[in-house]
Amino acid sequence: GIFPYPHYAYGLFWAATLAAALDIGRISAIEFGVAGGRGLIALERAASEISRETGVVIDVFGFDSGAGMPAPVDYRDLPHIWGPGFYRMDVDKLRRQLSSAELVLGDVRQTTAAWIDQAHAPVGFVAFDLDYYSATVAALQIFSGTASTHLPRVHCYFDDVTTNDLGCMNPYVGELLAINEFNERSAERKVCPIEQLRVHRHRWEKWQGRMFAFHDFAHPQYTELVVSPD
Repeated sequence: GIFPYPHYAYGLFWAATLAAALDIGRISAIEFGVAGGRGLIALERAASEISRETGVVIDVFGFDSGAGMPAPVDYRDLPHIWGPGFYRMDVDKLRRQLSSAELVLGDVRQTTAAWIDQAHAPVGFVAFDLDYYSATVAALQIFSGTASTHLPRVHCYFDDVTTNDLGCMNPYVGELLAINEFNERSAERKVCPIEQLRVHRHRWEKWQGRMFAFHDFAHPQYTELVVSPD
């Protein structure tokens, strides 16, 4: 209850903690699917506080078309749940509410690829909230760069791996399908649930089942010791 978006604070805190353990002084935090901006504002505020506590500088980015959701590609985009024009952004209003976060506006297929090719701090946390399968596939390009573009493990939140009872989410559509296809493409890069969240926390909250981590097993720092034996 300390942060309005505990899933963002959790992922961001452990991303910064990992960066500090690896002597990395700056990371990037990304939200895919900004809509009205409440999540991005929460991410920005959490980044400020967590940066003060950990000493790691956190740059925040929000990716969105700005024009609402496009038309679904096919059944995999779950058109029985979402449709074109949903979650349109008031860009000027949101920019007035932001302090340091940067909006990256446009088609996520182009903006993600372009962002990777630019100079940024390595990605440490990503929130995926694009709803559609096709958009999530495009956003997962964020993990296609060289090892210097991301931490060896990147905490992730996938908002739409579940839905209500009418939605009937399953592994053959939406974010779950995008994750499964991503994992099939590489033996060294995988997106997996964070298993200890199911065991170590005394109170179960819905967001815990939506937390994942991207693993780059070939990352030169993947095997560096970061967990104390105590």
